[in-house]
Amino acid sequence: MAMGGQAGTALVIFDCDGVLVDSEPISVSVLLEVIGEAGLTLSEELAYERFLGVSLASTCSILQEEYDLVMTAAALDSLRERLYSRFRANLTAIAGIADALHRLHQPFCVASSGQPERIRLSLGLTGLLEKFEPHIFSATMVKNGKPAPDLFLHSAEAMGAEPARCVVVEDSPAGIQAARRAGMRVFAFAGGSHARRESYRDAITRAEPDLVFDDMTLLPDLVERGFPTRKVFS
Repeated sequence: MAMGGQAGTALVIFDCDGVLVDSEPISVSVLLEVIGEAGLTLSEELAYERFLGVSLASTCSILQEEYDLVMTAAALDSLRERLYSRFRANLTAIAGIADALHRLHQPFCVASSGQPERIRLSLGLTGLLEKFEPHIFSATMVKNGKPAPDLFLHSAEAMGAEPARCVVVEDSPAGIQAARRAGMRVFAFAGGSHARRESYRDAITRAEPDLVFDDMTLLPDLVERGFPTRKVFS
């Protein structure tokens, strides 16, 4: 891990799904299958809108509170089994991420809504695990997941960085909101395969990140330059 860094940024915090690994289409597909078998039909568009970037616990709460669907233990086991199987068959790293990590001068870590075993599986399958271990933080480690700031604040404290000197790289409105509430700068990455829909771009813009970019190889330079005002890079 890079341990240097310029005065402006002390830590770069990465979300995992959709930022390090191109997992969101697989995850949404499996979720829709499982809840469909439980009797609830939702569109892909709605699934992205409601569940992108939130933890499994929060997903289950939304399904119960808004759709009266209780995810049984068997359904959750099926979801994980199918998801991990498809990850092993199809998961890829975000293009350019290995190069970007190599060129970062700041310390970095992962702070994801996923469970620890899912994060490590995803990173391991894509050759990224050794770049982050042991600096891997999960929503299971805090009381409230994104869009609450708890996970990002926990990660910064564990890494010894002041929130105001952290940059968060996120792909979801929930994650962007969490970073803003934590008092951190947030760069929205819109280069995953799920980010092509116009509605997604609109949702990202409404969340008001400090900048939006879709080429991960740009990240080291963007972190160095800081950008106190909102910008879009493609």
